[in-house]
Amino acid sequence: MTETIRVLVVEDDPVAADAHVLYVNRIPGFHAVGKAHSAAEARRALDRTEVDLLLLDLHLPDGHGLQLARTLRAAGHRTDVIAVTSARDLAVVREGVSLGVVQYVLKPFTFATLRDRLTRYAEFRTAAGEATGQDEVDRALATLRAPSPAALPKGLSGPTLERVTRTLRDAPPEGVTAAVAAETVGISRITARRYLEHLVTTGRAARTPQYGHVGRPEYAYRWLTSTT
Repeated sequence: MTETIRVLVVEDDPVAADAHVLYVNRIPGFHAVGKAHSAAEARRALDRTEVDLLLLDLHLPDGHGLQLARTLRAAGHRTDVIAVTSARDLAVVREGVSLGVVQYVLKPFTFATLRDRLTRYAEFRTAAGEATGQDEVDRALATLRAPSPAALPKGLSGPTLERVTRTLRDAPPEGVTAAVAAETVGISRITARRYLEHLVTTGRAARTPQYGHVGRPEYAYRWLTSTT
């Protein structure tokens, strides 16, 4: 019989927490046993519930998620941790690895992204017995790694995509038009629209029509800061 991996979702945003629970329960072999909106709630849940994996937001109202992980390790909890966060500080990533964080999922993300990470984690958990050599150890560890990023569409470049992404992330809540993005990045409006549409297609941005324009409709693009 296949083991069911019990997951506790730790996320301060109630809407995001509900979304994460739904995501987890859609993945075969995983079951969300509960959710906590703070480190204190998470500790209480772990005291009364068997949990295999924490889906842990790093920014909690009563402390940093890695401090929670540190406290749990000191108390003897062996629960694995996947960090779900918008934090991109590589020093934080390194600290997390030292505390047993097995994966990082950056917000905003799609269901497919979380499914991939959890599926890889499940494969890693099933590894048992004695390795026959270095190659087998390497293969076991490799299951936790995400595949190489998909190639960008023809004509798009990584550095320019990063600049457009930064422009969108720094934009006001109503977003920016392709013309504004083009001026900020220093590219043509047509080129900016291609990058913005790529971000929409990959689920990292949303597009809203702006009414009152004559001719071709104009759109405002905004960065998706939540997982819903």
